[in-house]
Order: sequence, then structure tokens, then C-alpha cells
Amino acid sequence: MSAIAGIYQLDSCHDEETYFTNMMKSFEKYPADDIGVWRNTNVLLGVHAQWITPEAINEPLPYYDSERQLTITADAIIDNRKELFDQLQIAKKKRVYIPDSQLILMAYSKWGEESPKYLVGEFAYMIWDERNNKLFGARDFSGSRTLYYYKDHSLFSFSTTIQSLLTLPVVEKKLDERWLAEYLAIPGMNEAVDMSITPFHEIYQLQPSHSISVKNNEVKRTRYCTVTPGKTLNYKSDQDYIEAFQSVFGRAVNDRLRTHKNVGAHLSGGLDSGAVASFASNSLKKKDGKLYTFSHVPPEDFEDWTPSNRAADERPYIYSTVNHLGNVSDCYLDFGGVSPLDEIDEWLDIMEMPYKFFGTSNWIKGIYEEAHSRNIGILLNGGRGNLSVSWGTTINYYASLLRKMKLLRLLSELDAYSKITQGNRMRLLPLLSRMAFPSINKLLLSDQVYNFPELISPDLAKRTNVYHSLNKHGIKTTKSKYNLTDIKVRNQHFKEMFSWNATGTLGTKLSLRHSLWKRDPTNDLRVIEFCLSLPEDQFVKDGMDRALIRNGTKQYLPDKVRLNNRVRGAQGVEFIHRMKPYWNSFLEEVETISRDSLSPSFFNIPQLDASLLSIKNQGPNPELALDPDFWILMRGVISYRFIKKFN
Repeated sequence: MSAIAGIYQLDSCHDEETYFTNMMKSFEKYPADDIGVWRNTNVLLGVHAQWITPEAINEPLPYYDSERQLTITADAIIDNRKELFDQLQIAKKKRVYIPDSQLILMAYSKWGEESPKYLVGEFAYMIWDERNNKLFGARDFSGSRTLYYYKDHSLFSFSTTIQSLLTLPVVEKKLDERWLAEYLAIPGMNEAVDMSITPFHEIYQLQPSHSISVKNNEVKRTRYCTVTPGKTLNYKSDQDYIEAFQSVFGRAVNDRLRTHKNVGAHLSGGLDSGAVASFASNSLKKKDGKLYTFSHVPPEDFEDWTPSNRAADERPYIYSTVNHLGNVSDCYLDFGGVSPLDEIDEWLDIMEMPYKFFGTSNWIKGIYEEAHSRNIGILLNGGRGNLSVSWGTTINYYASLLRKMKLLRLLSELDAYSKITQGNRMRLLPLLSRMAFPSINKLLLSDQVYNFPELISPDLAKRTNVYHSLNKHGIKTTKSKYNLTDIKVRNQHFKEMFSWNATGTLGTKLSLRHSLWKRDPTNDLRVIEFCLSLPEDQFVKDGMDRALIRNGTKQYLPDKVRLNNRVRGAQGVEFIHRMKPYWNSFLEEVETISRDSLSPSFFNIPQLDASLLSIKNQGPNPELALDPDFWILMRGVISYRFIKKFN
């Protein structure tokens, strides 16, 4: 709910008061309900507060507990307040008045450095422990809030933003080539696998799921949480699983409705955002509340070129959900005339680093702006749903059954699947055999691997040894035609940290600008742990994919949405359409990159030129939105503009 900053002076060779004042001034571009500063001999803590929850109104931050001799500054919303109050034995009459920052402080007082394990929510905080002469803090398990820091022999400084740390005269604005190498080399949407570094040399970040302790001029980082599958739940009936899901997921949604402002939600025509909106709507109805939904739609002059099983315009399904729920004020935004090219520089300023979500950048920012104008405090979404509540692909599950030789179960599922899809149940067997037995597939079939175009300069890749780093984390630059997502890939996603970070960075930076929080119940730690503990057949059942959420939202969602397995949304596919008026200037900018003497140090110029030629030959074809050659050109433009800021 805040931007936080602090300085821990390790010796007296700096003017820490001036340093800290400049750090806090860097937050002035963000709206604030309150600004607070706390000082002692060698520690300064600050907060640029935005009040989102009722308990945050007039919350004293930084907060000093004289009895415990602890001081906290926090950017946090804690969701498991009831459990924590019970564990800490807080009287019920006091609970309603205690803000989340003080709850964190109480947890630290009881459990010390183990305390982050007990917290469920979104948080980044720092505590000055006066008795132990120690600075301690933590970041939530998925990194929903950012926490950057700088340290030299004389001071330790931290902040929610990088720009705040760059105001320190001791910090040199210098590009970190290791971060850039990983950003350029990773084919997917992830930024970097090393979560401790940032694009700025010697400015670090606390990784998701980590705590940090600073004492005696030493910094210690500790991973306090690893999300792994637990003991498999075994209920007596499918209905028991459904009721358990509704209880866990409903709690996660309800805990995220805590605001004195209006509650909003991203709403597409799909299951994830629809499930979140439906549970939220159901809870708000009980209090005569209203849910404000925000949906991106293509411009009026856009012609949908996607296949029949994809839909760029999801309004028929959105309307169905809105009408079914009833207490919804719906808003549809097409951002006509807005080109993502025009917003690159603004996005670089927002993110403080290059980004890869250019296909959806215009409406992500636009929805925040519209939500702010409607006094939204909480903006719900279902961004992690594909890997938690709505996980479960029929093809992958059937390949798994074949690999395990569970043939009777497989034939039964294929029979149910054929009735739903109205096709021959045996037609999938050749594909399933290739997926189930990839080693045999490699022997029998050739040319099944696709190589992503390499944007990174070979020289940069060599001097940073970037591909070794990527391989250690299981990131490949090749893709097999039949190597589809399975349960091992899902589990790896939750075990690693790098796949979380971009979402947290985006959410934090936009929330500061618009004084509202993006909150995702499908990313709730309790929901994820529940989903990881379920038998696989709860996610694919009776020929139906994503079975858990489909069965769990019966009566919550209309069947048109809940049982839709023929059409999926295609968001961001109008990207080229938006760029048409600026197409030539885009191509000219790429040519400028190729000619710049600085570029060979970072970019693979032959590949950049080859991709440019391919795109030129096709013209502004709307289908280029899914072309990897176009992707690396856009990534090249974004990262080039960022690099030029250092020169």
C-alpha cells in the first residue's frame, strides 16, 4: 500500500539526512495519503503511504513499538489476519483496529526471522530491531511487491523503486550486462533467471520467497518458502473436492475484497477471470455491494484474423457473465488509436527496466487508469489461474495415462472426450503416442525442433556465460513440436522464482502510479498449495479439461462460459493493427539499431537484419503478432531505447 525506503548508516562518512531526503522526494510523482519518516542515530525509515484497506487509514508508518523496541516500514496487505490473531492471542475487540504493519511486527516479535513463513498476502517490509542492532525484512512468496537495495562498506539502503536508490550519489548509473544478457537470451516472457540482480549494476533486489538480514556490515538472504506438492488429498467423492475448492478459493477471494474503496476486476470471457469475478460478486451481494469490471476489446475497425477456435473479441462471453452475476457495473475499453510504440518510453519509466508484454501493454495500463478514475482500491484478476485453479489439459493427461499404461482409464476418457468434441476417439492416439514416448519419437521423426531467433549478441552471450545460467534453470532456446506442458513443468514453475518476478514488478509499479492494488486470488499461497495436492484426475475428468474450475463454478458462472471448450480468448492479437500508421517509422527504428556502432555489443545484428527483412517482405500483416521474428524486433526496440538511457 506504499512506497518504502530506508538507510542504515554503517559509518558516519555520508550525509545520510540529505541522501534520505532525496530518496523520499523521488516518490513525489506518486499519489499519497500520508508521508512518514522515522529516525534514530544510524537508521532512517520512510513511507509514501497509499491507504487501500480500512485498517490503513491513518495508520502510523513507520511504526515504533517502544515496548518491543522494533520499528517497521511496510508495503503490505496481509490476508490470513484471523489465523495470525489467533496464534498471537490478540483479543477480538482489538483486532479490527490493528493494521497489517503492526501485525507483521507482532509476528516478528514472536517468531523472529522465521516469521515470514506465517504470513499470507502481498508484502515487502523492513524492521529495525534495536535490541539486536539488526535490520530485517522480507518479500512475499511470489514477489508481488518489489524491494531493491544497495550496499557498500558504509551504508545499506533499500527502496520500493530503483529510481529512489539512483538518487544516492554513491550509486553509479551503470548497466548490468548479466541481467540484460538473460533478458535478451530468454525466448519466453521471463526477464531473468537470477532474481538477485537488476538492470542496474550494484542495485540488487530481494528475491521472492526470501528474507534479508543486515547486521555487522553483513547481508544475509534466506529463502523461507519453497512451493512444492504436498501429500495428495484423498476425498471420498468428487463433490468433496468441489466443496473443498469452493471453500479455499472463496476464502482467497474474500480476503482480497478488504478495501474502503470500490472493488474492481479484470474480466475476459474466460474461466479464470470469470471465476474470480463470480466469487467476488457473490460476496459483495451479501453486503449490497457492486463489482466494477474492466474488459479490453479490440478497436471497432479491427478484423479478427484468428482461427475459429480463438476470439479476439470476447464480449459475447463477457456479457453472459455480467448478466448472470447481476451486481456488476461493466466497462469496455478499446483504446482506439493508441499504438504500443507510443507508450514504450512511458513503460520504461514505469517499469524501470525493459519489458516483454508489449502485445498487451496498452490495455494493461489503460485499465489501471480507468479503474483509478472510478475510485477502485482493489483490482482483481486471475493471472495465475492457468497453473493453479484452471490447470488441466486433456491431451497432456491422456498422454500421461498412456505412458503409465492405464489403458482402460484412457479409453474411458477418450470416449467421453469424443462425445464432447463430436469426433472419433481414436484420432488422438498417434499424437498421444508421440507425447507419451518422446525418446521413440526422436528416433522415428526428424526436424521436430524449432529454434527461436537469437537476439543476443554472441559476444555478450559468451562473456556473461548466459546459456549456462539458463540451462541450470531448465530454460531452453529450442522447442519440440510435441513437448507440451505437463505436471512436471507446472511443479517446476512453482519451485523456481524467476517466473514470478515480472508480474510483481508490473503490479507494484502500476499500483503506485494509480493508488490501487492488483490482487490475484489464483495466486494465493493457500490456493496453490491446495491445487498442487489434488489428484491429477480432478483437473481432467469425463473428457473435460480444466475440470476443477468448471465443476467448482457451477451456478457461479453461466454454462456458456463455464462449459465453453471450443473458443479461447486471443488477447493482444490486434497489436499490428494498432501499429499500421506507424509501421514505416518502426522499421526505420530497427534499421537505426542495426547501424548503431553500440549495437553489436548487445544484439545479434545478422539475426536482427534477417528478421527485419522477413517482416518487411510481409508488410503490416496482422498475423505477425504471433511471429517470433516480429517479437525480437520489438524486444530489440524496447531494450535499445533502455540501453541508450545509459549513454
